[in-house]
Amino acid sequence: MLNNILEIVPEMPIAKWTNSATDWITDKFSFLFDPIKEHFGNFMEMTSETLNTIPPVIIILIVAIIAFFISGKKFGLAAFSIVGLWLIYNQGLWEQLISTFTLVLLASLLSVIVGVPLGILMSKSKIASAIITPILDFMQTMPAFVYLIPAVAFFGIGMVPGVFASLIFATPPTVRFTNLGIRQVSNELVEASEAFGSTGAQKLFKVELPMAKTTIMAGINQTVMLALSMVVIASMIGAPGLGRDVLSALQRAEAGAGFVAGLAIVILAIVIDRITQNMNKQKD
Repeated sequence: MLNNILEIVPEMPIAKWTNSATDWITDKFSFLFDPIKEHFGNFMEMTSETLNTIPPVIIILIVAIIAFFISGKKFGLAAFSIVGLWLIYNQGLWEQLISTFTLVLLASLLSVIVGVPLGILMSKSKIASAIITPILDFMQTMPAFVYLIPAVAFFGIGMVPGVFASLIFATPPTVRFTNLGIRQVSNELVEASEAFGSTGAQKLFKVELPMAKTTIMAGINQTVMLALSMVVIASMIGAPGLGRDVLSALQRAEAGAGFVAGLAIVILAIVIDRITQNMNKQKD
């Protein structure tokens, strides 16, 4: 009886609808996707090649110096950066490290550029918040591998779809934390700025954003970490970097090669995480 009730409504062709929508978007917006794939892809390759022309010892020293000063002139993070990056170079994974870093950097920058304005909009408009919140929930609950499907459909394979998938996956924390940070700003401070005749832009840039910067930076830190995790997954659609070595080792059942590539990813993640966390502390 219950099964008959469930079968009253015939199976809806959701997969067919999705395929039709994807084909329509790909066809109608090819004028936008094709230039992005070509020009942005060339820019990413140029950035990676430029970083690869810099001697590894110079990059290691620069990272160590940044880590030293940003951690309050403590040697712990600087020493870890030197040893960790040298180990990656020693294992012959330097070029892959640069490719991964390039993807993480560009994906994180795009996520922040998109996420901060959306978070500000949510904090200022209840309608925008009501619309954007379920979209963010959807973006954060969808399995990461699913984002590879539209990325490949729109941009093919390579670096660009990897950044596109990372952008979708990594943006929500910046949006949510920006919205939260601005909403937590003291009403007394906002009212005081209004009493002094501040415009909306002055109130935002001189009061609300400075007061919310700690929370916003925490969101950016999470975005960078999510971008790194997604960039590794994006190796499945041709994105270069350390993730490709992990995938190759998995396919060939080479535990040693997979462990080394995974260790390199962990080192990169720790260095980036500690630097971004200390940036937040420095700005408190």
